[in-house]
Amino acid sequence: MSVPKIDRTGQNTRMRATAWISIASLIGSAVFADAHLDIQKKGSKKAAVTDSVDPNANETPAHHEARMRWWREARFGMFIHWGLYAVPAGTYNGARTQNIGEWIMHDLKIPVSDYASLAAKFNPTEFNADEWVAIAKAAGMKYIVMTSKHHEGFAMFHTKVDAFNIYDGTPFKRDPIMEMSEACKKAGIKFGVYYSQAQDWHHAGGAAYGGHWDTAQDGDLHEYVKKVAAPQVKELLTKYKPAVLWWDTEVQMSKEDIKELTAAFPADPWLVANNRLGNGVPGDTETPEQFIPATGFPGRDWETCMTINDTWGYKSFDRNFKSTQTLLRNLIDIASKGGNYLLNVGPEPKGVIPTPEVDRLKQMGEWLDKNGDSIYGTSASPFKKLPFDGRCTVEGRKLYVNVFAWPESGLTLPGLKTKIRGAHVLATGKRLKLIKAADGTVTISKPAELDPISTAIEVDLAGKLEVDPQ
Repeated sequence: MSVPKIDRTGQNTRMRATAWISIASLIGSAVFADAHLDIQKKGSKKAAVTDSVDPNANETPAHHEARMRWWREARFGMFIHWGLYAVPAGTYNGARTQNIGEWIMHDLKIPVSDYASLAAKFNPTEFNADEWVAIAKAAGMKYIVMTSKHHEGFAMFHTKVDAFNIYDGTPFKRDPIMEMSEACKKAGIKFGVYYSQAQDWHHAGGAAYGGHWDTAQDGDLHEYVKKVAAPQVKELLTKYKPAVLWWDTEVQMSKEDIKELTAAFPADPWLVANNRLGNGVPGDTETPEQFIPATGFPGRDWETCMTINDTWGYKSFDRNFKSTQTLLRNLIDIASKGGNYLLNVGPEPKGVIPTPEVDRLKQMGEWLDKNGDSIYGTSASPFKKLPFDGRCTVEGRKLYVNVFAWPESGLTLPGLKTKIRGAHVLATGKRLKLIKAADGTVTISKPAELDPISTAIEVDLAGKLEVDPQ
């Protein structure tokens, strides 16, 4: 993925700083995290957004609301990190990377020509786009974002820019991005692409955090944008027509670079693009990485991206998979704060999503089949805090309460002013008793059976939701 950055408000508190400090602590490398932080501070240049830089600067509020509607309702999506880095799978010439899999070229300082030779070994004959989309759909995911080109500079689509792509440069001779786009369309799932717009360790002039390690990488960044990045972005937008464009690592993007990159944006855009383009362009979505913010981002759409284990790109020896309970409670927590969960899979070099990831996604889908109403199309909880371990979401006159541990004192919602008409267990339809105290407090009775992950309760309100300030 990426490295720490200063957010557009100037606060050094956002996703990548926290994410990379967390990763560094896991691998015992505080120096690594500090170095990346220092590099980003030196390389991040911010400027005020102008009409000539932000492609959506003149968008009307009504159009923005309409454009973002499907994304807000989706709540759950699949991130796919797949590229040449799947071939070494975290090990090169006997050395294991101590970092995430897709950064192996950078972290082991592999020469450009040596790394490029991996393309001849990349032949993912077991890749099946329909199967990948079916896995996402069974998990309850509503959209997919797939890496079209990561920092290694290798295109996972048939680009005309050069032959360093999966169609022209490997024995595979197919276009996975096109196949995924078509499979998503058939399945009724939105499809998006990730694109590393500045950092490129293969093409001359592409940026590299910490500097180049091979003279073949030397060149002018702005020429790189004009000759490689901008033409590829145009190809992606015009040929594949993605619903989402997921930028990453801005690295000294100038206003002119931004204009080049966004030149292919449609005049009346429906594209959803994140906040990582650079040069102060706010984008549509905040992107906390590997953590869930305490309060979300009030007034902004946001999406936590996270791995199922510790790596984005496939690393054969990373077996530290999160439990299904953790993953589902993350989704519930994120939805309760008004955000989306973009959960990553890192396919193997043959084109197969690792079994432990598929198993967990299947289990998430089974829970969502019964309890999805408490997630999809909901808005954030009106409660700043609850007297029990759980989360709330809202949809119209329905208040959804996901209870992780049923309180011994009974389930109450302090501060709720709107009258409760009834309550039932979402998964079973079993109605629950309402016990009203003399002070007006309503306690919801405990179900006979509790879900070990989360028991979702649908509370039917008599009118518009109102909650006392807390």
